[in-house]
Amino acid sequence: MSLSAVIVDDEQLARDELAYLLKNIGDVDVVAQGKNGLEAVNLIREHNPDLVFLDVQMPGLDGFGVIKKLLDKKVALPKIVFSTAFDQYAVRAFEVNAVDYLLKPFDRKRVMQSVERARSMTEVSPSSSDKLDTLMRMLESQKSPTSKILLKAAGRLFLVSEKDICFASIEDGIITVVTGGPNGMEGQSNCRTLEELLDSLDPNLFWRAHRSYLVNTNRIREVVPWFKSSYQLRMDDKKQTEIPVSRAQTKRLRELFGL
Repeated sequence: MSLSAVIVDDEQLARDELAYLLKNIGDVDVVAQGKNGLEAVNLIREHNPDLVFLDVQMPGLDGFGVIKKLLDKKVALPKIVFSTAFDQYAVRAFEVNAVDYLLKPFDRKRVMQSVERARSMTEVSPSSSDKLDTLMRMLESQKSPTSKILLKAAGRLFLVSEKDICFASIEDGIITVVTGGPNGMEGQSNCRTLEELLDSLDPNLFWRAHRSYLVNTNRIREVVPWFKSSYQLRMDDKKQTEIPVSRAQTKRLRELFGL
């Protein structure tokens, strides 16, 4: 029985390597490949594959975020094989929850075992979603209580707590993230869209005030009335940047602050 498969990994070399190994194993048809979490969700919904090889660590929406989105959207979950470089605690969690995993770099024999295991599972049991949900919550609980975002600045890579992020903007496809306070910094995110960045942040904290801006509502210093019943937000970064609120989001602004 041939299995349809989707490969999702933000590294082209990893995708190519896995596709090559699967081709040599035979009876596995790679129907699509994706390079981020948002593509993973869309490809799974579109192709309904038997098997998904899903990278855990991706910028923006990571592997666990993909599972959460699928569960939230009530999409039937395929058999998931995670690829990961996580520590052994995560590997043990995968084993306990009967979800297979591959450690990078990929090993042909181990990939074959994953395929055989998936093939032996004739159908997804009703408890599979619950197991994946439990796995996701287990691993999230062992992460740092505050999510971290990777920023590139001055040729260096910085990990920034989401609570310190003041706002993010996009221009010419490049996302710039600014942190607040006197020691604030400015750097570029690996994410390609603000939607992708928002998916990795707390939706109760961050708000898309404008198509080009994403703001931390706890970092708004002042709401400034502007022309024709519009508003701007003065943020608490070093420059006290003023960010426009789109007309479509004005109602949301009034709801947030009781204007």
